[in-house]
Amino acid sequence: MIPQPSWVPVLITLPTLVPMVAAALSLLGGRSPRFQRAIAVGAIAVAFIASCMLLYLTNEHGTFAVAIGGWGDRGFPNGPLGITLVVDQLAALMLVVSTIVLLCVVLYAIGQGIRDGTSQQPVSIFLPTYLILTAGVCNAFLAGDLFNLYVSFEVLLAASFVLLTLGASPDRVRAGASYVMVSMVSSLIFLSGIAFAYATTGTLNLAEMAARLDHVPDGTRNALYAVLLVAFGIKAAVFPLSTWLPDSYPTAPAPVTAVFAGLLTKVGVYAIVRAHTLLFPGGTMDNMLLIAGLLTMLIGIFGAIAQSDIKRLLSFTLVSHIGYMVFGIALSSKFGLSAAIYYVAHHILVQTTLFLVVGLIERQAGSASLRRLGGLIVSPVLAALFLIPALNLGGIPPFSGFIGKVALLEAGVQDGSVLAWILVAGSVVTSLLTLYVVARVWTKGFWRPRADAPEGDLADKAPSALIDESTDIAFDDRADVGRMPIGMVIPTAIMVAAGLVLTFWAGPIIGFTDRAATDITDRGIYIEAVLGGEGR
Repeated sequence: MIPQPSWVPVLITLPTLVPMVAAALSLLGGRSPRFQRAIAVGAIAVAFIASCMLLYLTNEHGTFAVAIGGWGDRGFPNGPLGITLVVDQLAALMLVVSTIVLLCVVLYAIGQGIRDGTSQQPVSIFLPTYLILTAGVCNAFLAGDLFNLYVSFEVLLAASFVLLTLGASPDRVRAGASYVMVSMVSSLIFLSGIAFAYATTGTLNLAEMAARLDHVPDGTRNALYAVLLVAFGIKAAVFPLSTWLPDSYPTAPAPVTAVFAGLLTKVGVYAIVRAHTLLFPGGTMDNMLLIAGLLTMLIGIFGAIAQSDIKRLLSFTLVSHIGYMVFGIALSSKFGLSAAIYYVAHHILVQTTLFLVVGLIERQAGSASLRRLGGLIVSPVLAALFLIPALNLGGIPPFSGFIGKVALLEAGVQDGSVLAWILVAGSVVTSLLTLYVVARVWTKGFWRPRADAPEGDLADKAPSALIDESTDIAFDDRADVGRMPIGMVIPTAIMVAAGLVLTFWAGPIIGFTDRAATDITDRGIYIEAVLGGEGR
């Protein structure tokens, strides 16, 4: 085992434990919005600080593991009896990026609530549920056994069901019903995979399972991997398991859509990375993953081209860019994994930012439909907040989107296979089409006069918050012109700046992702940290 100070196990539990306790406290203080806001921001800030400390520690000292309640230390090759939390460089990076997003989005939501008032909004439900979602996301990145990962998924999914249907409008209930059904199917498949894994190896501890799977027949291993890939692929929105996403996310309030788009699918991608590198190394499913990645890229971006609503358009680009991450994973090389990890961090920040900007556009212009928008260039702040992450998503140099895509293309070229070259070409086409999509939003929404829009004379009566209260009226008759609250603009600007950090410090960050990729491909490091002894 790696020597660790006595306080490190406590630090590892904080990103999960603090938001969960804060959720209970905020429920008790539901009659005081100010108390709830303080608890929510404070808890996520603590999770962020703890994640930053874990990032530093893993970079300096390697992988740490803690057996909750002391149910461990049975000696190699027997894993702990109870729940194990493991943090390596990959998990720590995901925690830091995720808690940045979670903190900025909750500040955005609070700014929106302060601007709109909270008397008619379900704020007392929103913040506790949001904290439970935070705990589920963080625990998923730390889970060291398959069942704990399943529980993490269920926690964040239960919270997402509530957040998606806030206000119970017909559109949200309809989208929520679809989301619930797909999630239940995914969970049942995952649970079947857990039963299959336990029957095969006699354990659910990931490190112990990795050691035992080496002695399992190839056919059984491949069958188990396929079951888990389907479960994780649904959660990550990998084609053809992605059709649920564009119909579900756009109906939610702006803060909810932003955090869903940024994080929930990436938890599925993270699970695929863990399964691919720790449990099933050897590349038996690489060709299938490469084909799935290509189809995810192309079909997602073709869907985006056909949309006139910005939220649906961005939902399709979200699906499309999951394909880039699958591409890097499926190459099964350190360079490909490093590029995929960097691209995951980039996409979390940029995609979240764009959905937050759409919330500002709805407030400013009374709609997110390109059929109604125009003339947004009159707000230079809004224009800048959209343009920077849009160019980043489109892969314009020198932004992080360009750096991540070039790294993925280079990894594909190094692979040299015919399928890898096809993915390289597909990646370039997808990037160009993404640029076309965001340029279309820019030209129609910002440069075109609103009078030239087909439905430019219509708008929502008032900016919508957590409850969907959209009512069409003449744009000139809006009582509330939707001025952007500073409490919403500042968190969005922070997200834009966080995305630029990946550009300005690309060298050190890619160096970190290289080390993270080296660690996860040498699975003996993970196994030894959990089991002790000669885990290699």
